[in-house]
Amino acid sequence: MKHQMAQLPGHNGLSADKLKILVIQQKMIGDVLATSIICNNLKQRYPDARVDYLIYPFTQPVILNNPNIDHVVLFDDRYRKSKMALLGFALRLRRQQYDIVIDAYGKTESNLIVLFSGAKVKLGFYKKYTRFLYTQTVREIPAPLTNAGTALENRMNLLNLLAPGATADIRPKIWLTEAEIENGKKILERHQVTSGNIFMIGVLGSGDNKTYPFPYMAKLLDFIVARTGAVLLFNYMPSQSEEAKTIYSLCLPQTQRQIRLDVVPGSIREFLSITYHCRALIGNEGGAVNMAKAIGVPTFTVFSTWIKKEAWSSFEDGTTNVSVHLKDFKPELYGAKSPKEMKKQAKELYLEYQPELIIPVLGDYLDRF
Repeated sequence: MKHQMAQLPGHNGLSADKLKILVIQQKMIGDVLATSIICNNLKQRYPDARVDYLIYPFTQPVILNNPNIDHVVLFDDRYRKSKMALLGFALRLRRQQYDIVIDAYGKTESNLIVLFSGAKVKLGFYKKYTRFLYTQTVREIPAPLTNAGTALENRMNLLNLLAPGATADIRPKIWLTEAEIENGKKILERHQVTSGNIFMIGVLGSGDNKTYPFPYMAKLLDFIVARTGAVLLFNYMPSQSEEAKTIYSLCLPQTQRQIRLDVVPGSIREFLSITYHCRALIGNEGGAVNMAKAIGVPTFTVFSTWIKKEAWSSFEDGTTNVSVHLKDFKPELYGAKSPKEMKKQAKELYLEYQPELIIPVLGDYLDRF
């Protein structure tokens, strides 16, 4: 661990002792969890450094108890709505006198923070129109080199600008306490869900263009119950309650008997504490999948028709973590276009994504339990 040196190589004599580092990752839960690997590895490389992490408030639960983050800096929504408020926030951060700023977000808000940071070392992803803001940039790779996926590999490449070639732990991790794990068990017991044969279902995505069609999802749930007899728990946002009930209503009666709509996590940490006791999380790609992987729970992921699978299909091994994408089955629908270029056609493409395509893969996955 004392791979720490007196000076950081290639960074104008910046001392590696008592560094103050700011890592920036505004955006969604999956992004914040992914970028936390930068914080984890910074602490391994520079154990005496202070590592601060700038994120949106609603994403904070996934980094709670992370021993590699010294301070969480919350980016309030008002900074997005007011340029003056954003400028004031950036100037307050400047007073922290960070030595290094690592910008894994690369949008207007983080660009401004980098610009006013006063840091000697400013690292970010290469973009032609913002490259001048940084002391060093790295280009994002388009295809994964490992089964970690490009979302994680690109973040490690950003970190490696500090210490090229250093050993790294690329797996995101969420730290649950023993009390939280026990609480998840007690919640299930209170609802008389005592069987170990439980699946958490990511029944809805974060929006319509990231959600497997309701009738198709119902058929997948019918198949899971028929194949395993498992209890199914639904994960969804409170605002999606009616949509979740609609999917439930589309399921066969025998499937409905196995779905426990009364088990509703009251928070992200509670969701994690319950998911910890499930055999796997199955459902739409999104933050829940990334969180499940980060607590060691197996996953079966149905990717949206326009999300790039190569970026987020992390640590897939064909057994524990498996995913499907429409492009796997019908590449001719995409041609030379990337999935993201097909975003406007997401709903039309979903109609081509019949459950009959997924069920054989899902069946093989379930049979391994």
